[in-house]
Amino acid sequence: MLAGRLSLATRRLSVEEVPTPDAGPGEVRIAVAAAGVCLSDVHLIQGALTPLHLQGDVVTLGHEVAGTVDQVGDGVRHLSVGDRVLLQAGEERDGTVHTRGVDYDGGWAEYAVARADTVVPIPDSLPFEQACFIPDAVSTPWAALTTTAQTRPATAVGVWGVGGLGAHAVQLLALLGAAPIIAVDPLPRARERALAFGADVALDPADPGFAQAMGAATGGAGLARAFDFAGVPAVREQAVACLGYRGRLTLVGLTDQPITVADGTRFSYLQQQILGHYGSEPADVTTLVALTALGRLEFSRSVSATVPLAEAARAVEMLERKEGDPIRIVLVP
Repeated sequence: MLAGRLSLATRRLSVEEVPTPDAGPGEVRIAVAAAGVCLSDVHLIQGALTPLHLQGDVVTLGHEVAGTVDQVGDGVRHLSVGDRVLLQAGEERDGTVHTRGVDYDGGWAEYAVARADTVVPIPDSLPFEQACFIPDAVSTPWAALTTTAQTRPATAVGVWGVGGLGAHAVQLLALLGAAPIIAVDPLPRARERALAFGADVALDPADPGFAQAMGAATGGAGLARAFDFAGVPAVREQAVACLGYRGRLTLVGLTDQPITVADGTRFSYLQQQILGHYGSEPADVTTLVALTALGRLEFSRSVSATVPLAEAARAVEMLERKEGDPIRIVLVP
């Protein structure tokens, strides 16, 4: 079968023929129908991210995967050949989370093997190219909004970075009843998208009138919740400055750079908080699938492009260069 393989020794991505895996006991094999291309994949290729638990130095990328059950291993009773499914982005082993496509082979391939308890059935109404990125691109912002930040309805929320995760954060905040939703992005197209996805206001962070516009949008009270989906130190400093009394900034975008609080006294006096966030829980994914099946969520606008698996390197380049300001590029075997 074809698979997009990354050599950790050289950081070289190649699409090559590898043996088709078989489902072992407690596992299923799926015929992959769609696999998302995430910024984390770019970070792996560039060397900014390195697997912690990978056996060996080569891995098939892809942690956002959907397809059809193709083979059922011994002991699996709740899944059958032909079932439409998506795969959780990782699995727990000995108390440690291992990420698919990072710590073990993922779904940039024609077939993928998964432990049966990491397989989530999806309704016929949910296309594979939309289902595949619910784990991570949708579930990560959902968990950040609901679990880490505990966002409440009718509270002012700011979203910095309206890309692959931030765009879904805006959509999910509208579902949760946050208001006003204030999107912040330097790209005009991203700001337009934020408004289409449910933001009440979209601001350019470099606008000289930014602080005045933020104050007007929040009635002078500042933000109850702010989210950094960009992973940029300057974004975090600006977001902290926009927080109100007991406001919380949640860091979702990843960076190895330090964060600076310009006015520590103000930060403490207003009892503000900065929270780290990473990933999501399996229940977040199943919740989102249920909401999608009920028509509360719809992700057709999130599929920016579909690219053949054989051209995975081109898809990575498109995301790296932000061609067309993509939300999700999807590989199709």
